[in-house]
Amino acid sequence: MPFCPRLAVALLLFTAFALAQEPTPPPNLDSVSPASPAATIPGPASAPSPSLSPARIDLSPDANGTVPTEQIRELLRRAEEKDLQNDKQQRDYTYIERQEEHRLDGQGNVAKTEIRTSEVLNIYGEQVEKLIAKDDKPLASDDAKKEDEKIQKIIDKRKNESEDDRRRRLEKEEKSREDDRKFVLEIADAFNFKLVGSEVIDGHDSWVLEAEPRPGYEPKHRDAKMLSKFHGRVWIDKAEAQWVKFDVTAIDTISIGLFLARIHKGAHVVVEQTRVNDEVWLPRHVEFRLDAKLVLMKTYREDIEQTFRDYKKFRTDTKITVVGESQ
Repeated sequence: MPFCPRLAVALLLFTAFALAQEPTPPPNLDSVSPASPAATIPGPASAPSPSLSPARIDLSPDANGTVPTEQIRELLRRAEEKDLQNDKQQRDYTYIERQEEHRLDGQGNVAKTEIRTSEVLNIYGEQVEKLIAKDDKPLASDDAKKEDEKIQKIIDKRKNESEDDRRRRLEKEEKSREDDRKFVLEIADAFNFKLVGSEVIDGHDSWVLEAEPRPGYEPKHRDAKMLSKFHGRVWIDKAEAQWVKFDVTAIDTISIGLFLARIHKGAHVVVEQTRVNDEVWLPRHVEFRLDAKLVLMKTYREDIEQTFRDYKKFRTDTKITVVGESQ
């Protein structure tokens, strides 16, 4: 499952589920170097999409010095649409993710540290994770072989997939994306946003907006009720109406299912994006603190930092190589 920093809520919830299913690591996306034993498998690259609402929005204050709410919401709606487009284009890229995870004890001290570096291959249009290093050291030969074998099994499965199975898989993925889209598009209406200034982030002149849950808001999407449990700030590039950074904190406990998990007040996430290839915005840096109780008994307190680098656009002419084949 590829990393998708589309929303702080989704990130925190994903982390809770990932921890509940250890040792499954967080999602990653990366390319295979020419020396790797398993190469990227071609899949259809998405066609370039037209820019959304190219006209720039200027947040102009009214006679009372207040920026009209509808102007801010229009900016947020445009940013949401662009973010969804980024999500589609992200599948055309590979990158390396490094995750540093600090498990905390009851006093907030670091009890255990684990570092994982991963790459994700594009196998017949599906993004698949491959672990390449632990604690900044390459995998032992036996572990590397297991990763290669795992990838080969996926290659074989997809290569022999029937048309009906492929259609059902793609339909399921599309349904999930449409569900995510409905959720994301509720953000502009679920919060009251206030313009608090401007700031240059990673070289981009950006609006800074504060977000507080909108009293009395009735969510349309089944999961959108969780939005009322967060507040924070978002930075949006003035020229492109593209969010550059967000910083959100849980202001109340969030329950997932009847007994599955509870994310406690104070859970915090910061996500920063960067412009890649002059066509798409993709994650650059993520930090978050999770305090959650899972499956009735187990409690997790963690500080996690993720960095993303070496973005490369996937090419449909990439050579197919199976495990063990000479390069």
